[in-house]
Amino acid sequence: MAVIDKTRTWRLVEERLATETDPRRRQVLEVVLEHMIAESAPDMDRLMATVSEDADYHFWGPTGDMGPKGKAAVRAYYEAFVASGANHLQFAVDRLVVDTDCVVTEGWMTMLYPGRTLQAKGIDVPDQDGYYRYEDRMCVVWPIDADGKVVGEDSYSGGAGFIGIADRLVDPADLPDELRP
Repeated sequence: MAVIDKTRTWRLVEERLATETDPRRRQVLEVVLEHMIAESAPDMDRLMATVSEDADYHFWGPTGDMGPKGKAAVRAYYEAFVASGANHLQFAVDRLVVDTDCVVTEGWMTMLYPGRTLQAKGIDVPDQDGYYRYEDRMCVVWPIDADGKVVGEDSYSGGAGFIGIADRLVDPADLPDELRP
């Protein structure tokens, strides 16, 4: 059985959207849902269509903010993310808060990191051709502008997912179909 299920990323958003009646809250939920699905595809043009011209991402971790600033930088970030091969993820959202200008998602982030990508980050792994399971608790604040576009993904995590990652080699049978040899 695959170690990740991409659809868990947006399941709670879809459930809330099915019952939400406020038009603005529906709009903010719809753009976050579209963003999540496009990111998982990955479909860069579809993804960037959800992003505000005034994008200002914040990725908060142990070393401070590392998020891209400006729409061009956001696109470059996503292109590099896909190129790294680490874009196979599941964000098992278990808490969702919706306002008229913001969505907040919280849950367990599971990502599959290629051994080569970890090696490039300076993390020694026994099999550079394998995939390793990153897991960390994460909260993402999604500010949405007046036009219904994502201004940012302001994420908060402790970076604990990299601790001991070299011991979390994923059995090839547990990889998603698109990653199986």
